[in-house]
Amino acid sequence: MKVLPFLSLPPRLPRLPGPRLSTALLGATVLELVVLTGHLAAYPFGLTQERLPQERRAPGSPPGPPTLPGSPAAERPVVLLHGFIDNRSVFVLLRRALARHGRRHLASLNYSPLTRDLRTAAELLGRHVEEICARTGQREVDIVGHSLGGLIARYYVQRLGGDHRVRTLVTLGTPHGGTAVAPGAGVHPIVRQIRGGSALIEELHLPAPGCRTRFVSFWSELDQVMVPVGTARVHHPDLDAVNVRVTGIGHLALPVHPAVAAAVGEALESQGAREGTAPSTGTPSVA
Repeated sequence: MKVLPFLSLPPRLPRLPGPRLSTALLGATVLELVVLTGHLAAYPFGLTQERLPQERRAPGSPPGPPTLPGSPAAERPVVLLHGFIDNRSVFVLLRRALARHGRRHLASLNYSPLTRDLRTAAELLGRHVEEICARTGQREVDIVGHSLGGLIARYYVQRLGGDHRVRTLVTLGTPHGGTAVAPGAGVHPIVRQIRGGSALIEELHLPAPGCRTRFVSFWSELDQVMVPVGTARVHHPDLDAVNVRVTGIGHLALPVHPAVAAAVGEALESQGAREGTAPSTGTPSVA
């Protein structure tokens, strides 16, 4: 497992004693409330579905085949997928950071909170990706998914053949192993699907030989939505996965914190991501 020291805790220190850990948790909780307040204010602006990007060609240039990934003109679109009962407004700051990182094609998908099956949401994602590829002339995309969005994207990649379209999947606080948080929320079918031991989670444990997509999973030790916190890491023998620990912030802050945004940009572009080492805004080390 790779460790990325973002905010506060040197990666090689032992677990902090109770009072200091409580202080870190308190700070993360306050930040979560600040993020939640800002997100509630921005939420109405993300309710409508985003228009998909259109391929841009030079005036007078003849139509041609899709640009091959890796050629000088290639630029893989980045698809952003939000979490449960959320919308694309959660990615306002991350979009800006990725745009500054040179990514021109950024697209967000809203799926309905009334969606009752994660598999249905994954099929919708697949259609969305195909349309983006057709419009931009690219054959591959990258995906960044927060929370449930990351699990939807993983199902598309691992179970619906999406690895032929998705070069890199970055997940932020995604319950890859299922989460035991909020038992009362289990009245919603899709929440029951993301609980540990569900049929869907067990399906993701099945063999996935030859999966082409690279996974970079960001998880936080102070994420109170992931129970246990280790469930946000990818553990699968057939997947090319890097798990990056984020310190000092909670679940809601993952898609908005500037240090995470910078690391996501590196994860999508760096040689380190291609070779299976941790992207970093500093000096990563192995725990």
